[in-house]
Amino acid sequence: MTEQPKTFPVSWEQLHRDAKALSWRLMNEGPFEGILAVTRGGLVPAAIIARELDIRLIDTVCIVSYSSDNKQGELKVLKDSPKESKGWLIVDDLVDTGKTARAVREMMPDAHFATLYAKPAGRDIVDSFITEVSQDTWIYFPWDLALQTVPPLVQGKYD
Repeated sequence: MTEQPKTFPVSWEQLHRDAKALSWRLMNEGPFEGILAVTRGGLVPAAIIARELDIRLIDTVCIVSYSSDNKQGELKVLKDSPKESKGWLIVDDLVDTGKTARAVREMMPDAHFATLYAKPAGRDIVDSFITEVSQDTWIYFPWDLALQTVPPLVQGKYD
C-alpha cells in the first residue's frame, strides 16, 4: 500500500477569501504604516490585504528559500527590508519550517507578522494566520497549478 502525499490545493477564490478573512482579523491590530510583502508568495495576499486595509505604502523583502523543484535550500536575501519595523505589517503566503519567517522577523522585530497558512514548525513565529495545516502537507498555490484531470484517490491506495 502506497500512502498518498498530503496536499492542500488552494484556488484563486480560496486564496482571496482567506486573504480577506486575514484582513478582518488584522483590522484590530492596526493601523499599519505599511506592508512588507515577502516575495514571491506574499505578493498576492499583500495586494489583497493592502486594498482591504487601505494601505498604500508597500515594500518587499526578497528571499529565496525554495528551489524550482520545491526543495528547501539555504536562504538567500536578494533585497533587504526597510530598517524601521514599528507599525509595519509583514505578509507572506505561508510559514512552513519557519526558516524564512525567522530571518524576516530578525529584520523587522517590531512588525506584526501575518500569513494565510501556517504549519506547526513555524506557527509560533507569526502573529496572525488563517488556516493551520500539518507539517507534512504540501500547499499548492494557484500560481503553481494548471487545470488537469486526476485519478480518484482510491486508485493509488492499493498500488
